[in-house]
Amino acid sequence: MITQTYIPSFPLNQFIDYFFFYEGYSPSHSVERFLPDGNVELIIDLHDTPKFIYDNETLREIQACHHVWASGVRTEPISIGSGRDAAMIVVYFKKGLAAPFFPLPMNEISDCVVDADLLWGHWFGSLRERMLETNDTTRRFEILEDSLLKQFSSRLINNPCVEYAVRQIILHPDQVSFTKMSQEIGYSQKHFISLFKNQVGITPKAYLRIARFQKAINEIEQRGTVNWTTISQDCGFYDQSHFINDFRLFSGFTPEQYLRSKSDMLNYVPVG
Repeated sequence: MITQTYIPSFPLNQFIDYFFFYEGYSPSHSVERFLPDGNVELIIDLHDTPKFIYDNETLREIQACHHVWASGVRTEPISIGSGRDAAMIVVYFKKGLAAPFFPLPMNEISDCVVDADLLWGHWFGSLRERMLETNDTTRRFEILEDSLLKQFSSRLINNPCVEYAVRQIILHPDQVSFTKMSQEIGYSQKHFISLFKNQVGITPKAYLRIARFQKAINEIEQRGTVNWTTISQDCGFYDQSHFINDFRLFSGFTPEQYLRSKSDMLNYVPVG
């Protein structure tokens, strides 16, 4: 597989982690389950063949995606193609900071995959065509960076309170107190929840549950011996029952099933 990563310059790098290109990936499976990770992505498909989203249970095709699409923050897993023989550039936004690039509140696309034409008209389609005029990946990254900066520079403003909240949730999912956080921020809890949903896509509590789940699967990767009780406690779950319920909600598997099924790529589980 060929991969290449590009970190855009300031001010885009305050909102975007990196651009990622991959081509020539040939896994043995054709469908994989993508687990909720708190991220929002923009996908630019360099091929014309549509990519599909599948029903999590039947693996029946339920949505086709063409050329450019956005994936909102998710509270449930999504079954997608494995990327076999694909060529794509993915824009990975920093957690909770994608809102300036979107024309609507982020909660309106949570748990959704939306063709770019429905959000931005033909702007991203035209950008994709310009990127396809060259075969040089670095040049494609540069075209993407320059275009995003020109189109969205006036919108690159973030709410520091929401940014702080997201950072604390990600760094300390086992210790977060929203009552204390609201006091630190200076907003009422109702106003804070509304701001968070508009900018991030879901409520702070829902985002915290995803962060705890992500901490759990990272702990599974790092530990040689898995003790489910210890992992559930270390990740901030109330008890093991809550841990198992959330694990099944976010992955579709029990922890033991996940351990047997997971791949080497975090958050991607082969299912078909």
